[in-house]
Amino acid sequence: MTNDLLSDLKAAAPVVAPSMLKCDYGDLASDMRRLAGTGWLHWDVMDGHFVPNLSYGAMVIAAAAKQAPNAMRHEAHLMISEPAKYVDEYIAAGCDLITFHIEAEGDAAELAKRIREAGRLAGISLNPGTPVSAIASLAGHIDNVLAMSVNPGFGGQSFMPEVLPKCREIRDVFGEDVCLSIDGGIDGDTLPQAAAEGVDLFVVGSAIFGTADYAAAISQLREAGRAARETA
Repeated sequence: MTNDLLSDLKAAAPVVAPSMLKCDYGDLASDMRRLAGTGWLHWDVMDGHFVPNLSYGAMVIAAAAKQAPNAMRHEAHLMISEPAKYVDEYIAAGCDLITFHIEAEGDAAELAKRIREAGRLAGISLNPGTPVSAIASLAGHIDNVLAMSVNPGFGGQSFMPEVLPKCREIRDVFGEDVCLSIDGGIDGDTLPQAAAEGVDLFVVGSAIFGTADYAAAISQLREAGRAARETA
């Protein structure tokens, strides 16, 4: 199942995944309807310890997933300390992809194995200041590499262009066997830059939720990414 899911994800690239950190929590059901047709949703889970902010947990994701179309996929991005203690909650919540930070987990290969054995995709994320060498040993053990293009913790930050060479380095190390993702400051200007470096999945917040028509915004971003990939 996981191989099929990864193949489908790669085949759909460029994928634009709305960052649910920017959604309207007072009317989540309405925002879910406005996102109908979106392939993936990105859930930023923050604990106020690993990052200086609090967000939501597995119960919110599970409730939202029940309202989402069956074809919609969910990624839990665990910006939390000791992710191994909590990962089973996100598996139970129905998350298809669970991404945790290399800076927060001492045995990343073992945690990735647990996630995969549960039939889910396993992802590893690295902060802007963390070198690719810190995750190189995970080649063959993970399905998704998420490069942070802002310091994690808050939405609305400016894109850090110095992360772009890191995206190319990740692709060189891991090849096409993983989905390459980027998160932070992604919009109509920065998305094509990342797409040209081989990124498959783009986590987007304000550039979707700050518009009147979510579907149109996602479509425009995907077209910009597709054009950049074709000319790279």
